[in-house]
Amino acid sequence: MKLNREILRLAVPSILANITVPLVGMVDIAVVGHLGSSEGFSGAAFIGGISVGAMLFDLLYWNFAFLRAGTGGLTAQAYGRNLSGSRTGAKTAPFAPGEVQNESSGAKSALFAPGNADREIAGILGRALRIALLSGLALIALQWVVVQAAFLVVDCTPEVRTLATRYFYIRIWAAPATLSLFALKGWFIGLQDTFRPMLVDLWVNLSNILLSLGLGFGLRLPAAGFPSGTLTLLPELGFAGVAWGTAIAQWTGLLLALVLASKHLSLNTLRKVIVQKSNENFQQSTQGEEVSCQAESGTQSLFMLNRDLFLRSVGMIAVYIGFTVLSARLGDQLLAVSAILMKLLMLFSYFTDGFAYAGEALTGRFIGQHSLDGVRSTVRGTFAWSFGLAGAFMLLYGLGGTPLLHLMTSDVCVIQAGRTYIPWLLLMPLIGCPAFAWDGIFIGATASKDLRNSTLLCAIGFFAVWFVGCWLADASLHLLMAAYFVHLAVRALYLTVRYKPAVLRPLIGPGN
Repeated sequence: MKLNREILRLAVPSILANITVPLVGMVDIAVVGHLGSSEGFSGAAFIGGISVGAMLFDLLYWNFAFLRAGTGGLTAQAYGRNLSGSRTGAKTAPFAPGEVQNESSGAKSALFAPGNADREIAGILGRALRIALLSGLALIALQWVVVQAAFLVVDCTPEVRTLATRYFYIRIWAAPATLSLFALKGWFIGLQDTFRPMLVDLWVNLSNILLSLGLGFGLRLPAAGFPSGTLTLLPELGFAGVAWGTAIAQWTGLLLALVLASKHLSLNTLRKVIVQKSNENFQQSTQGEEVSCQAESGTQSLFMLNRDLFLRSVGMIAVYIGFTVLSARLGDQLLAVSAILMKLLMLFSYFTDGFAYAGEALTGRFIGQHSLDGVRSTVRGTFAWSFGLAGAFMLLYGLGGTPLLHLMTSDVCVIQAGRTYIPWLLLMPLIGCPAFAWDGIFIGATASKDLRNSTLLCAIGFFAVWFVGCWLADASLHLLMAAYFVHLAVRALYLTVRYKPAVLRPLIGPGN
């Protein structure tokens, strides 16, 4: 029962934050959709420009998902090792998130203070933030190259390309902030703290909505003392305002995340782990060589982990880009149906990701503590809650499939065509649940090679089903949906088979 409460404590904040994610895209489209024809562009071109521009960033940032996953798994294991060390007196254990530490000076309130910090946990954050900041600056420097390369594979009208490019060149200035937020979110989750990343996500998403509205349409107040009779609080930037709203929201979110991180690390330590080199961070006069070796080993481990997780992201991108490209070949009506189906399918993932994060945090923690029973209990609890959620979504999709189609579109032809494919929605919770739950557990175990292999294999499965199916019969949306669910089934099956050798076996020792 105690573990179930812990799973819910970690999962619910993430679920609440994820609920706001679809709202951002909806508001962005609504803003540009009400700009009308202006600046020589039609309303449809504005919507296309914002959609393609946002897609470019989705594809770009998906390649850096390893910053969140890798940082989270390594931090969770280090956190668990600290807890184990406290029982043997080997090292100081961290306090619960937000708990005040009373030092001899009595003034500071930080989870890790400079004199007795868990240097490993501090170093993980420092290395991840340095990678994030340097990668973000590299993307800014290479923005023209990125745009030109993207439009080699993205086909759209010249008007849409012009607007998407304008959107990209504005929003790219938030790249260092966005990537740093990935690292900080993983670090918080590894510390068994999903409340603070929830606050950051809510702040970023809600401020993004408000700033996009304000900068898109402008914000003025009546003011008798001004010549125009109004006081301009926010300028009316039109289409560009949506991009600026997103960029500003990311930077303010990073500032908030760093402030919240100071509850775990003192500000002085936080500054050092970001600015200084890893071996300088931990250099101590009495044990300099030992700590320097630990820093070097940590950097190497993070690189190898991130390499595998990057390749995992490539496999996932291949599937989702492939789904969109192949569905476009089926005609405008089935393209619209497939897009709506994917949005509804992803609705389940927004909720189940919360339990995947909980599984990630607890698995890493118990592996750090070398607790075989803890890992097994976490797996059972994560799957129990995930399958419970899956049952609820199967009921939602089964009873509310047609109303959901009406909610997504008013096009009668699309709704009629979409009804044929509602049964596919019922498979998503059933097959997607184990795939997503295993993802969190394997990330917590930092079993990156198996995550990489599962995703590359599922990408092969997806395209194999599609091309073999097209060879045996005609291309259809039913075939495309079957290929998508085969990719999920391959992920779930492979990780199920690899669970014991990759996650449990390293923990089995003389005492287990």
